[in-house]
Amino acid sequence: MNKRVVTVGVHIVDVLTRPVESIPEGQDTVLVDQVRLTAAGSAAGTAVDLAKLGLEVVSLGAIGDDELGDFLVAVMTRHGVDVRGLARRSGDQTAASILPIRPDGGRPSFHVPGANLSVTAADIDPGVLNQAAVVHLGGPDVTFGLGDPAFFAMLDAARAGGTLVTMDLLSNMEDLVRGAAAFLPYVDYFLPNEEQATAMTGERDPEAAARALLAHGPRGVVVTLGEQGSLYATAAGVERVSVLPIEVVDTTGCGDAYCAGFIAALIHGGDPLRWGTAAAALVAQGLGSDAGITGLDQVVALATAP
Repeated sequence: MNKRVVTVGVHIVDVLTRPVESIPEGQDTVLVDQVRLTAAGSAAGTAVDLAKLGLEVVSLGAIGDDELGDFLVAVMTRHGVDVRGLARRSGDQTAASILPIRPDGGRPSFHVPGANLSVTAADIDPGVLNQAAVVHLGGPDVTFGLGDPAFFAMLDAARAGGTLVTMDLLSNMEDLVRGAAAFLPYVDYFLPNEEQATAMTGERDPEAAARALLAHGPRGVVVTLGEQGSLYATAAGVERVSVLPIEVVDTTGCGDAYCAGFIAALIHGGDPLRWGTAAAALVAQGLGSDAGITGLDQVVALATAP
């Protein structure tokens, strides 16, 4: 069985701390419970989660030739992700976010997009895509250079050989989200959140938005709905899955974890919605985009628990 997944797109270093109720004034210091640095972003965060689920993972994109880039390479490699295809940019910094996590799990952010904005089709080896069971596009709404006929041709060639293509977005900015619609004809499964789905289609109802997105090419559209769970639209109809009853610590990376669980289920023949829901629930109980997930058995057990 081919268990290789290639993630393409956004790579970010997250600096997270919790709990943060307010930003201190002046030079004041506030003691917190935890500070972490993680590999994050719709490509890197998903790649780490996939590797934790036992899959062979290659991650492609661009990072800076700087200390943050060194950290990202080191931590992703430690988790088993092949990052040899990451482009290092001497003129750009590695994308990074500072995330003060509120007691309720909310996560305002301070973000530098960095080298992610420089990714182009020239950074992607089509041979690597062709060898994958699944290619995951993580954040094509902000890696503008991938909206290129040359990259679309790579996706077409990979799909012709049996590779599945999944896609998740990074931003909720309407202009960026709408721009990512150009990728839909080359995607098998699209996994936006509710705000992204409605912004892309103009539909207010998430079910209507999912059906509208299906018309652009994907065989399946998953819309994540926060506390309301998620819905899955295909030509056969719409299915809904509720969230699991957990105590939320941090919502950072829940969408990436959902994608990882969904992809693992595609490869192993599991239930994509429930595996995705379980993976997201595990991450939400810790700090950072890779928190909580230790292995595939753990996700499957949570997904199938009565």
